[in-house]
Amino acid sequence: MNKPGPFARPLADVAATLLKDSFAKQGFASRELVTSWPEIVGAEVAACAEPLKIQWPRGREGEAQQPGTLVLRVEGPAAIEIQHLSGVILERVNRFFGWQAVGRLAIRQAPVSRPGKKEPRKIDPKSIEKVEEGLGMIEDDGLRHALSRLGAAIKRT
Repeated sequence: MNKPGPFARPLADVAATLLKDSFAKQGFASRELVTSWPEIVGAEVAACAEPLKIQWPRGREGEAQQPGTLVLRVEGPAAIEIQHLSGVILERVNRFFGWQAVGRLAIRQAPVSRPGKKEPRKIDPKSIEKVEEGLGMIEDDGLRHALSRLGAAIKRT
């Protein structure tokens, strides 16, 4: 009988495999520039700008690699501030890479995606009470109430 191999793989490994081609099409050699963006440039810059792609110049064989252009998506009102901070941003990005990878910034004004926390939807107290009626055999009040909230939330979705 054949024994099945390990099924569980870390989600980061699966995601990295799936996203590698997508990042490569945008000129990113690895995903770390995108995923570590707030740590690289700081929270203030990351709040209003995010990397879209790196455009690499075409070079001839045998020539040294020329620095690329980092294209940033920037919120409209913050574009001038980002332009003024371009030297600092370039220095931080190149320090992250460990070599002069990026020589200039290009700014594209567009809304920046904000993976913010969504406000949880409220659960109807009547549905909580209805589920709690079926949990009469549970003696612990706290546990019974927690399970009833969970059950009402599951029924809602």
